[in-house]
Amino acid sequence: MKLHDLKPTPGSRHRRRRLGRGESSGLGKTCGKGHKGQKSRSGASIRPGFEGGQMPMMRRLPKKGFNNAQFKTQYAIVNLSDLEAKFSDGDTVSEETLRACGLVKGACDGIKVLGNGDLSKKLTIDVDKISASAKEQVEKAGGSVAES
Repeated sequence: MKLHDLKPTPGSRHRRRRLGRGESSGLGKTCGKGHKGQKSRSGASIRPGFEGGQMPMMRRLPKKGFNNAQFKTQYAIVNLSDLEAKFSDGDTVSEETLRACGLVKGACDGIKVLGNGDLSKKLTIDVDKISASAKEQVEKAGGSVAES
């Protein structure tokens, strides 16, 4: 098969709608835009929330309250199963090593290790937070945890 042999699946392509080509086409005369009014004009587009000059709903309603979401601490989550797959016996797990092996990407305020999966390797873990179950499994495997 070559590029010039490729064709779309039958029925997947539709002819474009040709407006203003006579009444019998179903889209002649007003071309589906109705009669008169702002939305029937050429180049007409009304921005979202515009209410025809009336004071918009978003400006009529009182602004009240405070949301603390922007100050939330965002932790990058790493599971024990990920550590088992990416690290070898005796390695140290820190933010630098996690970023180097691709388990943590982008901006985060800290790293948290969760106990999802099994761990059989002896690892030294130096992260911001670790769950109780993960800590228990790491120590059971002979590793150590140093929370910073």
